[in-house]
Amino acid sequence: DYKGQKLAEQIFQGIILVSAIIGFIYGYITEQFGWTVYIVMAGFALSCLLTLPPWPMYRRNPLKWLPVQETGTEEKKAADRKPKRHTKS
Repeated sequence: DYKGQKLAEQIFQGIILVSAIIGFIYGYITEQFGWTVYIVMAGFALSCLLTLPPWPMYRRNPLKWLPVQETGTEEKKAADRKPKRHTKS
């Protein structure tokens, strides 16, 4: 559902943003760019774990689909079509 997709996107962006800020600050203090990358990658892994599987919290508002139409209408449409005539050039 659309509300679940919006929630997943907000969680994903929030975790990435927070981990990037923490990673930058920690990397700046320790003067190690590698720690910044590790912290951002850990935040990415955590956000993927929380947002990629179809958790029940993302499926609270299911979409209502249209009912299935009868197959007889397709046969009628095919019979109503006029055959195409090809002209020679």
